[in-house]
Amino acid sequence: MKINKIKLGKKIVSKKTPPYIIAEIGVNHECSLSMAKKLIYLAKKGGADAAKFQTYKAHLITSKFAKSYWDTKKEKTKSQLELFKKYDLFERYHYKKLSDYCKKLKIEFISTPFDIEAVDMLDDLVKFYKISSSDITNFPLLKKVASKKKPILLSTGASTLKEIKKALDYLKKNKCTKIVILHCILNYPTNDSEANLNMISSLERNFPNHVIGYSDHTLPSKDMRNITTAFLLGARVIEKHFTIDKKKNGNDHYHSMDFKDLKKMTHKIKELRKIIGNKEKNVLKSEKKSRRSARRSIVAKKFIKKNKLIKLSDLICKRPGIGLEPEKIRFVVGKKATKNLIEDHIITKSDIK
Repeated sequence: MKINKIKLGKKIVSKKTPPYIIAEIGVNHECSLSMAKKLIYLAKKGGADAAKFQTYKAHLITSKFAKSYWDTKKEKTKSQLELFKKYDLFERYHYKKLSDYCKKLKIEFISTPFDIEAVDMLDDLVKFYKISSSDITNFPLLKKVASKKKPILLSTGASTLKEIKKALDYLKKNKCTKIVILHCILNYPTNDSEANLNMISSLERNFPNHVIGYSDHTLPSKDMRNITTAFLLGARVIEKHFTIDKKKNGNDHYHSMDFKDLKKMTHKIKELRKIIGNKEKNVLKSEKKSRRSARRSIVAKKFIKKNKLIKLSDLICKRPGIGLEPEKIRFVVGKKATKNLIEDHIITKSDIK
């Protein structure tokens, strides 16, 4: 059965719909409830469909021996455990507050669970789950998320097609079939030269029954071209880290978009949708006048006397297209004129017998 559309919260997402925009707040709230709420407000105001967070306890996802894999010029902490401990202070109470605030503003609340306990904590707060690229091979977590019987956004950074297929097969084996596959590059930040947006097309070819999206880690550009290009290539769920200030030190701020970027991005995508349209090839209402005026009809090349047997040399095809179409010229040749036809007369069915 084809899954060429998916319901995320209250919205249906497919090739024919606007992209579903996720403002990935992550832990850019720095464990401040007021900051988190402000970011939700700005995400809503900027046109995002969802505000996404990250839910974890540092000691459950990383050992003390795990080293950094991010740009240490931007985030100087070199221990994963040390960095994650800075931002794992939110409890169930905080996420409930944020979920309620999202409901008030009519923006979807999402959070990525990074451990099994987080999956249960979020269950009644989220309508669908996001799985991080880092957990695409974490089958115990996949099984736990699948058990909730909700749609899943699956990021695929640093993974092979074989690994993606294994994860999808495992999720489906555990009765989860509503899955969006997100192209992602697992670098913080990702250089434009490594964005590899054609992988979106690759995912569409290899997994044609799934909605494809894009989770972006590149630095925001003035025209947000990476994301608009991803949309043109077929991404219908778009996730981008979101901050109140890109100049803030550390963590994900340096590769996040801010409110101005989000507004620019949603505006540009809206413009692009107008340009590319979403209909099958047909004649537009605005083209009908041009169609009649610019197309050609079979026309008398010279005077044709009544009852004369019409030859090919008597005919020419000229504008406008209000008479017999040129493709019917072989049916006119050999017929008799029912009346005198002057030069440039546009021939109709009643002119021949």
